[in-house]
Amino acid sequence: MRIVLIGQQAFGQSVLNTILEAGKDEVVGVFCSPDQEGRREDPLKAGAVEHDIPVFQPGRFRSDEAIEQFNGLSPDLCVMAYVTDIVPMEMINGPTHGTIQYHPSLLPLHRGPSSINWPIIMGEERTGLTIFWPDEGLDTGPVLLQKEIEIGPDDTLGSVYFNHLYPMGVEAMIESIDLVRDGNAPKIVQDESKSTYESWAKAKDGRIDWSLPAQQIYNLIRGCNPQPGASTTYDDERLRIFDSGLCESVDTNAAPGTVILLGEQGFEVATGDGTVMVKRVQRRGAKKEPAAEFASTAGIKIGDHLG
Repeated sequence: MRIVLIGQQAFGQSVLNTILEAGKDEVVGVFCSPDQEGRREDPLKAGAVEHDIPVFQPGRFRSDEAIEQFNGLSPDLCVMAYVTDIVPMEMINGPTHGTIQYHPSLLPLHRGPSSINWPIIMGEERTGLTIFWPDEGLDTGPVLLQKEIEIGPDDTLGSVYFNHLYPMGVEAMIESIDLVRDGNAPKIVQDESKSTYESWAKAKDGRIDWSLPAQQIYNLIRGCNPQPGASTTYDDERLRIFDSGLCESVDTNAAPGTVILLGEQGFEVATGDGTVMVKRVQRRGAKKEPAAEFASTAGIKIGDHLG
């Protein structure tokens, strides 16, 4: 098949390389975001250039020029690998076999742009990925295939993505392309009665309320690690919290947010029903650092309060 790939970053490049390594189809064009001054070249663009594949970087995918460039490639299939811009239906419906897209959740659950963060933040134990046929809606098109994974009790956004959903997603894309080429690709309508949608997980969503249960706070920190980062305040300045640990339930009369223990791993903070160990932090304008080092340089003492 003649394939046009729309995507960006390392995931897009990995999908491109895997299609080329399989050697079953021809990638006739790659669409990715425009170059940004001061930032490194998009890995997907670099991969395409390395293999002499035409690269298109429209400012808007909905522009007449971008649609004309896309249709001029006469694609049999469009593959969307990590797409954050709106792709017009003229592109989605243009190829002979249509368009398939990767989404890192078990659709119709967790539609939206931060679909890896929210299952962790919400304390769910399973998530996965979906390859689907995009339509006019946001992550609403028919499902081609899905793969499910467990969310471990200490998994973070980073570990769920890089250890599971990234490599599995590349494999699932190739499996889906094979199904399309062989004429065996299903189109399973999503069950709208089970659909959920969450918007971007932003910095404000990561603010810690220490009066909440320890498990809920721990889930928030995990789901925001590494982006956007959970946060609290110390000495009236923002403190972002990344690596952490859920401590065994202890009886403490300390008010939520109180530092109750200092140690080599970091410092332990009282919550609404237990404690959380803070292990890695970042002050405004500084690099991430071990929480024990921060506690030492900042002069944190037992009884000090966060938030």
